[in-house]
Amino acid sequence: MGKTVMRSAVAAILSVMVAGLFTASPSWAQRRAEPGNFDYYLLSLSWTPTYCARDKYGPDPDQCGDRKYGFVVHGLWPQYNDGSYPATCTRDRNLPKAVVDQTMPVMPSVGLMMHEWRKHGTCSGLNATDYFAKLRAAASKVAIPEQLKVPGPTVPATQVERLFLEANPGLTAEGVAVICSRRDVAEVRVCLNKDLGFVACGQKVVDRCRDRDAVLSPDVVAAQPRRSATPPAAPALPPAPAPASVPAQ
Repeated sequence: MGKTVMRSAVAAILSVMVAGLFTASPSWAQRRAEPGNFDYYLLSLSWTPTYCARDKYGPDPDQCGDRKYGFVVHGLWPQYNDGSYPATCTRDRNLPKAVVDQTMPVMPSVGLMMHEWRKHGTCSGLNATDYFAKLRAAASKVAIPEQLKVPGPTVPATQVERLFLEANPGLTAEGVAVICSRRDVAEVRVCLNKDLGFVACGQKVVDRCRDRDAVLSPDVVAAQPRRSATPPAAPALPPAPAPASVPAQ
């Protein structure tokens, strides 16, 4: 019995260690790097019902208000083929209001835009205007399956990848990953080259839905207990400059 208990304990520890290797944004995987020096982009599409139910700070008022969003852009992340990624490559914090207004239809959260620009966009080698133009172009490149455009019928997680492959000629199973939060689909990740063509993903970009009964659903139960935390206030947008950009990551 003692040996059995010991084996179980070791297995549990190893399981936790392995799970840690595949978290969405492991801090050890981040690198300071020269802006523009990366291998490919990862487009992260967040399923709004899961995001709004599971955000540890509570629902984002921009994304989780009266309008019922389905998949929206969470980020466009420069990635390395070895599974790591560059982060916060410059101190640029400027995000013109015009860029925010243009990007809200595909990424409906001002706070998220500012976070993504600082952490991932600054590593793209582009300025904020061009980075978010690239992000919007990436969003238009990837077709959301008709059945998944708005929260509607519940779909098994095992079918989500198939629907994305069918809706996007040229996209392969090696170029897409479905991510779950408990029993709910939370995210779909699509890998793109620098010209936004479909490519196979690098290391560690893999499906993560351990529950075989996981689903993509319009009704997601909030995680309990929710942490008691106050989200940091989104910094005020700086004035637009004179006329003269992700792996959660």
